[in-house]
Amino acid sequence: MSLILLTVFYSCQSEKSDFVSLFNGKNLDGWEIKNGTAPFTVEDGVIVGTYVGNTPNTFLCTKDSYSDFILTFESYLEDDANSGVMFRAQSTPEYMNGRVHGYQMEMDPSKRKWTGGIYDEARRKWLYNLERNPEAKNAFKLNEWNTFRIEAIGNNLRVWVNGVQTADLVDDVDDSGFIGLQVHSIGKKKEIEGRQVKFKNIKICTTNLEQNRKVIETPIVQNSYLTNQLSEREIAEGWKLLWDGKTTEGWRGAKLDAFPEEGWSIEDGMLIVADAGGEESENGGDIVTIKEYSSFELQVDFLLTEGANSGIKYFVDTELNKGKGSSIGCEFQILDDKRHPDAKRGKDGNRTLASLYDIITANAQKFNPDLPYNKKLVSRHEGKYIWNRARIVVNRADVEHYLNDILVVKYNRSGQQWRDQIAASKYKDWPNFGEAEAGNILLQDHGDQVFYKNIKIKEL
Repeated sequence: MSLILLTVFYSCQSEKSDFVSLFNGKNLDGWEIKNGTAPFTVEDGVIVGTYVGNTPNTFLCTKDSYSDFILTFESYLEDDANSGVMFRAQSTPEYMNGRVHGYQMEMDPSKRKWTGGIYDEARRKWLYNLERNPEAKNAFKLNEWNTFRIEAIGNNLRVWVNGVQTADLVDDVDDSGFIGLQVHSIGKKKEIEGRQVKFKNIKICTTNLEQNRKVIETPIVQNSYLTNQLSEREIAEGWKLLWDGKTTEGWRGAKLDAFPEEGWSIEDGMLIVADAGGEESENGGDIVTIKEYSSFELQVDFLLTEGANSGIKYFVDTELNKGKGSSIGCEFQILDDKRHPDAKRGKDGNRTLASLYDIITANAQKFNPDLPYNKKLVSRHEGKYIWNRARIVVNRADVEHYLNDILVVKYNRSGQQWRDQIAASKYKDWPNFGEAEAGNILLQDHGDQVFYKNIKIKEL
């Protein structure tokens, strides 16, 4: 036997011996039901969850907790019956009276096809959808057996569906927890009652993880939620923190030589613009990067308070508009559309969340999660707030706005069509608006409290 064949043989033998069954094929020993009352049974060596009315989400959970592991299993999902598998999941009396929460590998039969994405159940919602990994959308097959693989090693969480990688997430909120099989609540959808989700061949590996983890030949997009930190891959790809999470280094007031002495604060890794009654740039004023940028990918996490207005501007020229009001530049609008009157101004919604302010309307309402509000600042672990992620990609004249990884605006900032759009906007009196080769990046003080973190940039 050749050396290569011996290596493959022993590798396969090692992987096989490192995986142990979580389900004995006969009964539910080692498992317990949490959260709801949908029934789980064992039929012919298969765990069967049945959808019933009048119950919240029901989870069949391992009694043991797991930290670093590789989980493999097969699942069969019937039409319209949303499901998922929790991992490193939590259930504590102090959090929503014991409600199951945490990471969930989603099984999503809807038209958006986000099966294999990672959802933060009962907490932060979607952490990794499949909109930036469209090739993986068709990996999952309804009404068929599908194979799944979840790798949770350190703060890197990765998922495969039928051999296709669907998610690559970096997050450090939970490092250990139980595994749970979900029967999703069906609300008043009586037509779904009696449908089933099935699981079999559930195996876990907790040893020799580096040898057993999959080798990635063609990386998919990685999402990182490390607070004001870069992942190893982000560093390798050329990302840099635009704000270090601790100081004002690299920033100044848009109309100042230094950072504003009031109106902005830093607290618990968040950059906060103060509530000043909604007056535009009348308190601390806008802040801008000291450096100018041309082609780049910018990512910013933001948190709106009730009725708040702010914005992320780019190609800003701080020499323009030395008077009252905000500095001039292309703006990714940040707005509480439901409660701030500016959402109904402009034309056709072009002042709503994620729009190119007053110029191009974003298709953001369809995808933006409902924003719960709590005026008291609380830990992100408590789930009282939902952060949103803005992403702006500028490749010379081509620009894209993303909200929570959904492409909501796409435009070209050159040519006659662009100039016609500007002529119909409030920027019509600013010569060559938006056509500068480079400019500052700005966070707007519109007199409302807004929180920012995880501000990072990659120059293209």
